[in-house]
Amino acid sequence: MLTNRRSFLAGAGVATGLGALPLPTLSAATAAAAAEPDFGPKLGQALLSRNENPYGPAPSALRAIADTSKMGCYYNDRGHAKLTAMIAERFGVKPTQVVIGEGSTEVLSAAALAWGRKGAILAPELFWDTTVQYAERQGIKAIRVPLMADMGVDLGGMAAALDDTVSMVHICNPNNPTGMLIPSADLRAFIGKVSPKATVLVDEAYNELTDKPEDNAMIDLVKAGADVIVCRTFSKIYGMAGLRVGYAIASEENAAKIRSHQMSFGGNLAGLAAAIASLNDTPFLEQSRAAVLEGREMINAAVAKAGLTALPSQTNFVFVKVPDANALRDAMASKGILIRGAYGKLNGYSRVSTGKMEDVARYAAALPELSAKLWA
Repeated sequence: MLTNRRSFLAGAGVATGLGALPLPTLSAATAAAAAEPDFGPKLGQALLSRNENPYGPAPSALRAIADTSKMGCYYNDRGHAKLTAMIAERFGVKPTQVVIGEGSTEVLSAAALAWGRKGAILAPELFWDTTVQYAERQGIKAIRVPLMADMGVDLGGMAAALDDTVSMVHICNPNNPTGMLIPSADLRAFIGKVSPKATVLVDEAYNELTDKPEDNAMIDLVKAGADVIVCRTFSKIYGMAGLRVGYAIASEENAAKIRSHQMSFGGNLAGLAAAIASLNDTPFLEQSRAAVLEGREMINAAVAKAGLTALPSQTNFVFVKVPDANALRDAMASKGILIRGAYGKLNGYSRVSTGKMEDVARYAAALPELSAKLWA
């Protein structure tokens, strides 16, 4: 031990000596690269392509992260249990009915694996299908039903496609990338029809941004005993996409199935601390929602000014009908404005997110100009 300590101290002395040497001069290119932030948009970019909410995390969440960061050497079990209990209390369920994950992506992926190994997953042709794609890479079958002519989810078509080979029906409401909301009564009738035959997974990532969040939520069906799983996230209205906290509410049996396929301990310390602090931060949630709605109105006004149309959105993004989504994406990128291009072969719609107000203003100013140049 003495030898090791002497070696350590000697090394420390060498390091101290090295610290006195002059530092090398950075080149202009290296210095410029070092000035770029490691996270978020690059300098001068308007990042409107990923449905992020730059008005979060809440000040309460930031304080919690700062206060708990020194505990980063410890595992998250007590914080995980506290957030689980808080979510259970908020929605009137048992803690054993709540599953917390590294973002809702982990929870959705775990559910897709757990049910997909027993049968196929039935889903719309166009929705946020990252988790279903993950399941498909593991050899699980997905049955996809085309959207209706108005781009709405075809609940009738999905009900008709349900057979004994299907173990799970996956819905995203409001849908991504269309932003359209399935009316609560329609979705409830659909769930009543199909849930006796297959588990229904409803991804409610954008629920808090809808006009009537409580009416549009399906959590009461879980409480009533229906075979339904509801997933939520802190990535959207809470502005915590990079902190990776999401959760599912399900029956105790279904929650256990999801946990059996999780790969994490259920969230990281910083994310859990932020979620605990901001879960019930009503003033922040109201401000966050107001900012999103203001940005959405700006986008819709720009769409109208450009002579274009958009689908009715209940989210923090808008799906704009255009002649060529990839052409618009590239033209916007030339101005430092990042939006989504085509979804597969669907090149007739362009998705743009509500971001910082000044970035939305850049998009709003550029859209009429670029539309005139591209499609005059």
